[in-house]
Amino acid sequence: MSRFTRRRFLATSAASASALALLGRSAKAAPSDRLRTAHVGVGGMGRGDLGSVASHPNVEVVALCDVDSNELAKSAKGHPGAKQFADYRKMLDSMADGIDAVVVSTPDHTHAPAAVSAMNLDKHVYCQKPLTHEVFEARRMREVAEERKLVTQMGIQVHGSSQYRTATEVVQSGLIGKVREVHAWSNKNWGYDGGPFNGKDPVPDSLDWNLWLGTAAERPYVKGPYHRANWRKLIDFGTGTLGDMGVHIFDTPYRACALTAPKWARTTCRKPTGVGHPEKNVVEYEFPGTRFTADSLRWVWYDGGNAPPKPSDLPLEADVLPKLPGQGSLFIGEEGVCLLPHVGNPVLLGEAAEKKIQPVGGVNHYHQWVDACLGKGEPSAHFGYGGPLTEALLLGVVANRFPGEKLEWNADELEVTNVADANALIRHEYRDGFEVEGL
Repeated sequence: MSRFTRRRFLATSAASASALALLGRSAKAAPSDRLRTAHVGVGGMGRGDLGSVASHPNVEVVALCDVDSNELAKSAKGHPGAKQFADYRKMLDSMADGIDAVVVSTPDHTHAPAAVSAMNLDKHVYCQKPLTHEVFEARRMREVAEERKLVTQMGIQVHGSSQYRTATEVVQSGLIGKVREVHAWSNKNWGYDGGPFNGKDPVPDSLDWNLWLGTAAERPYVKGPYHRANWRKLIDFGTGTLGDMGVHIFDTPYRACALTAPKWARTTCRKPTGVGHPEKNVVEYEFPGTRFTADSLRWVWYDGGNAPPKPSDLPLEADVLPKLPGQGSLFIGEEGVCLLPHVGNPVLLGEAAEKKIQPVGGVNHYHQWVDACLGKGEPSAHFGYGGPLTEALLLGVVANRFPGEKLEWNADELEVTNVADANALIRHEYRDGFEVEGL
């Protein structure tokens, strides 16, 4: 019997059309023309999210939360009227009636706990990418948002860029014919091939280490690998290069080709260490065909020292390709090729080289979410879209723990059907004291 049987009544296909339709809309618009926002994680990217959301003229920032008091103090200078917290649970408990929406900009392992806690109180949510740390969490984020009809947005701000919206139109208008392969890559290295971190350092006075660990297993604080920047490299907290940059670069091909759940994923990388994500990955997927693709679609991801792909990695004549950028994607269609740098204008190659691209205008990704919370329009990267995208991406993250194994995927059951040990990585139990209803 599946590990997920006790929640089977909630499970739906990653391709659920009804979910995609419902999640873009809200039955719970803010009670006035003001959106009162609370922000969980206000250092680094969180400070950028705070500024971008607060730049909307109808936003009132009412609460700030961070486990690092130094980061909290820096962001509070710009919002002196906002109440300050270290623990998002206490913030939600004490201010539930004074908040309309919550922005989550924490390390990956805290995304789902914080976001679902907010959605359980009927708060709209903007959550940074990748949407979650684990596949199961991504499914539940989508389902909870659907059940409660909340306005949501995954933090992939380039989703609204003119370049990426134009590339989507290039594919969907048929300029390169049906897409048969996608090759995507990032030369960034958010991996760690070393061993465990030994020893113990004093916890900085500004940091609540227990709250930073959150749902993850307890361990001593060590300066450097965890707070503030290097957590992305570690399997207990981040999702590696694939999760960090992959979600941005996967986004346009996934949207443009109208993909659903992959049939399988397989990674070529070093053996697992139990500590960090591999520094170099090649991840291959097969997706079912859609109206914009061939009968099936091959997808290959390259990162770290494997990126960009070599001409020998690609089913193209060498003279078709210019020098590839350090990050980007290639759509290989039946009537031509589209190169999409990250973030740059799409370029038509091969048979399609003489065709004309019609640019599509961009939108403000943050303001689009705020407007939707206020009952105006719909967000385009809501959890009905971001959830399935994240599930697909994270299957590749799971696969890098089983190098060379093709993980056959049953999306309806949230199960790898041929490598039983892989299912232990689809979901883990949260640490005592950090459990969340619905997860």
